[in-house]
Amino acid sequence: MDNSYLLSQVSLTFTDGFKEYREDLSAVLLTPEKHLWLGSDETSTVERLSLVDGNNFANHERYRVAEFIDLPASEEKEIDIEGLAYTDYYLWLIGSHSYKRKKPKSDKSDEKNIQRLAKIDTEPNRYILGRIPLVDGKLFSSCPHPQNPDILLSAAKLEITPTGNLLMAALADDPHLGFFVKAAIPGKDNGFDVEGIAVCQKRVFIGLRGPVLRGWAVMLEVELETSTPGIMTLREIGQEGKSYKKHFLFLNGLGIRDMHLYGEDLLILAGPTMDLDGPVQLYRLQNAVNLTENTLHYPEFLQDIPYGNRIEHAEGFTLFQNVTGIPSVLVVYDSPAKTRLFGDGGVMADVFRLG
Repeated sequence: MDNSYLLSQVSLTFTDGFKEYREDLSAVLLTPEKHLWLGSDETSTVERLSLVDGNNFANHERYRVAEFIDLPASEEKEIDIEGLAYTDYYLWLIGSHSYKRKKPKSDKSDEKNIQRLAKIDTEPNRYILGRIPLVDGKLFSSCPHPQNPDILLSAAKLEITPTGNLLMAALADDPHLGFFVKAAIPGKDNGFDVEGIAVCQKRVFIGLRGPVLRGWAVMLEVELETSTPGIMTLREIGQEGKSYKKHFLFLNGLGIRDMHLYGEDLLILAGPTMDLDGPVQLYRLQNAVNLTENTLHYPEFLQDIPYGNRIEHAEGFTLFQNVTGIPSVLVVYDSPAKTRLFGDGGVMADVFRLG
């Protein structure tokens, strides 16, 4: 795999208690004060690392999402955080919104493993779409807006429902996505699976790893507004009074694995929907904040991202030019190679020059 875009590697040092989760990083975000925020698909927490020097992030702080947002289930149950975004002193996070199928295990018989493959479930915490005030590198349940004390920033989540949340309820009858939602198809079976979020003013863009429809990935656009303290609802923004818009992206048959705004454009990390190693690619969707609803889009291919054989799956990336001084992105991996691990809580991430 071509490594010509690789600029450097950066060390991420977590506390010993995060040792098992450093191999399950699924979301990453660099904020203006040069803190690195990360999510794991196995926890209900967000992690904060601070820049020590140009190649090292450390001083791990852990934040329990349940301290700021009421979770529908015990915080022992994962949120499966798949995307992080920052705008106007809010940290936004989103869970996978997906079903999962049990994995075969090496210590079980074929009969037991075949039975496991028939078991499908989901967890209520996976349907969190929320925001938490982020000021001076710290999270708050509520606090005054730093530039306008008359405005109160407050943590909130999209309203939870028996079928997940208001977005899932709205999509249940959608001609493209409704079947996947109602049939409870697991994410890694090309089912409904969120893996990216970007926020521009009131608009929230949600990237789907799946389903990919005849080679076309789907991105949703919603607008949220507060209905009661701590709870947000969907505004009607689409055609025929819909509470969402759909955008169809051709990513060479790949789904969306993460995305971040780049000015008015959108950088998209794309990868397989199924349990495959690759390919993994980076794209740029121009003028993404002003897309026409129900339109086919062809984002510009930028570059390949390396991947391994059952390891090294790029799960999240963030803009990194505030550290390097040149257009670049930092990439974190699920199932990283053992050579990336160091100490009891460290893992290496890659920095790529933007092509």
